[in-house]
Amino acid sequence: MTFLSTSQPATDPAMEVLRRYFGYESFRGFQREVIHHVASGGDAVVLMPTGGGKSLCFQIPSLLRPGVGVVISPLIALMQDQVGALRQNGIRAAFVNSTLSGQEVWQVVMQAKAGALDLLYMAPERLLMESSLEMLASLPLALFAIDEAHCVSQWGHDFRPDYLGLSLLADRFPAVPRIALTATADAPTRNEIVQRLCLQQARLFVSGFDRPNIRYRVTLKDNPRQQLKNFIETEHSGAAGIVYCLSRARVEETAAWLVNHGLKALPYHAGLESETRRRHQERFLFEEGIIIVATIAFGMGIDKPDVRFVAHLDLPKSLEAYYQETGRAGRDGLAADAFLTYGMEDVVLLRRLIESSEAEERFKRIEMRKLEALLGYCETTSCRRRVLLNAFGDEAAERCDNCDTCLDPVQTWDGLIAAQKALSCVYRTGQRFGAVHLVDVLTGKETERVLKFGHQRTSTFGIGQDLSMGQWRSVFRQLVAGGYLSVDMEGHGGLHLNEQSRPVLKGEIPILFRHDPIQSSQRHKERKVARKTETNRERPTDFPPAPGTNHLWEALRTMRLQLAKEQNVPPYVIFHDTTLRAIVAAMPATLEALAQIHGVGASKLKNYGQQVLQLVAANRAER
Repeated sequence: MTFLSTSQPATDPAMEVLRRYFGYESFRGFQREVIHHVASGGDAVVLMPTGGGKSLCFQIPSLLRPGVGVVISPLIALMQDQVGALRQNGIRAAFVNSTLSGQEVWQVVMQAKAGALDLLYMAPERLLMESSLEMLASLPLALFAIDEAHCVSQWGHDFRPDYLGLSLLADRFPAVPRIALTATADAPTRNEIVQRLCLQQARLFVSGFDRPNIRYRVTLKDNPRQQLKNFIETEHSGAAGIVYCLSRARVEETAAWLVNHGLKALPYHAGLESETRRRHQERFLFEEGIIIVATIAFGMGIDKPDVRFVAHLDLPKSLEAYYQETGRAGRDGLAADAFLTYGMEDVVLLRRLIESSEAEERFKRIEMRKLEALLGYCETTSCRRRVLLNAFGDEAAERCDNCDTCLDPVQTWDGLIAAQKALSCVYRTGQRFGAVHLVDVLTGKETERVLKFGHQRTSTFGIGQDLSMGQWRSVFRQLVAGGYLSVDMEGHGGLHLNEQSRPVLKGEIPILFRHDPIQSSQRHKERKVARKTETNRERPTDFPPAPGTNHLWEALRTMRLQLAKEQNVPPYVIFHDTTLRAIVAAMPATLEALAQIHGVGASKLKNYGQQVLQLVAANRAER
């Protein structure tokens, strides 16, 4: 539809659309600028963090311009989620994908030709069919929006070959504005988006990548499942979350372990039957407090706003992947956590996977550099958010006060002598043994293996008794992460010297090691008490804080769940938690007052307004 206001003339049609259909009173960041540019017919490339409001940047121009806006989206779940939310807002939206029958596809096409659609969602492979291109050529088109545009990058973690074909839009539809959007793109990926989608003349909009509501934390592996359980029970009991594991087997085992310990967890990976994956994803979207344990096959296109944590039990493959995956937490802007367990076995495994792959050497070098950047993030003694944002070329303050290294500063120690002992031990034992054996030699343990190879007779046997076995494991981990030791990828993960080892052995460069935090039940108890007494940010579980409002909060959630079941949509499509919180805080008594609440547009006001007011009035009477 071309938007026409039925109320007072608006000085800004985009603002009027925002208020009427989405229930928001102001734009965020450069949303207004992007919308005006695209609505005026300009092309754009938009980089904006997850939860920053990218969708409005193409949804509102589609309403302002004549014709239908075509949205290219990579996943069925993402299409269904966004179309459901748009319809709740009174916007005429539909999708065409493999879930529809031929008759249903025909009906959608007829709607589009009749001018009865504002937005049409399609997968790239569907759009590139000649029949689809011919159908689109017969329609008045408002714009093309290419969502998740980083999928065009052949070096990225979400590469999808069909995205490469979208360059033809520039030739087939030169007069139709195009907007490419992503939340995850470093400088090389941005360049690929521009080149491969023929957007050289497009205006580039780059927002800050910071997600200030997410707290970042990296902890050393020490029974990671138990660490995860402690984290969930301490900080996110009953909340929705995502747990990422590297392998399908680990996904299955972890999900089963969590269930056995009383948590609502479901596995998700590409090896499961499609019906099982669909059912588990649906439960995650529709039910409260479900934890999905998954490989990276899960998450892209999930718009669920109230995911309170994302945990990694294994290292992701890059900082780019880590940022994308952790960005699925806290899309509603409320406090959320990114929790990562990390150990040297992760480093060895990922390096082995890169080296043993059949990819060309250039690709391997790129992947190795990405891994090194990720290790730098894990081992940093400075603000984690600063390291993460700098990787995307984004400026950040020295401290964020919302990551583990800011809240619990890391102590360092002069590790040059320890590093020289460790490297010498690697050399004296033949440069083919792993850290466990080397630690035994350094600490003077006459194990069967040490005696078998005669390493009790080396000059480095027992020279490291000034440090504990745990401290030596930390030394080797940090030497590997820092590139001062290499891992044998073809054998059994033995450590050997490299060019960077030389200046350490000669004492030509300083070496600082981080003091690894204490991993103990007492430390867990101390942290649990500290978290309960935090005042620097509001925790989601602390809501509602006002006396007498808990009943209203639960009543609103019950109403939302019932409406969602009736309409077969996720509860957050009816109202986000942020909207329910605002209703509880404002206690509106009239439809006019309710209309001022963030997220209550004209359609939701009409459909649900009276029910909300009745619940508010009942709560007020009880108080």
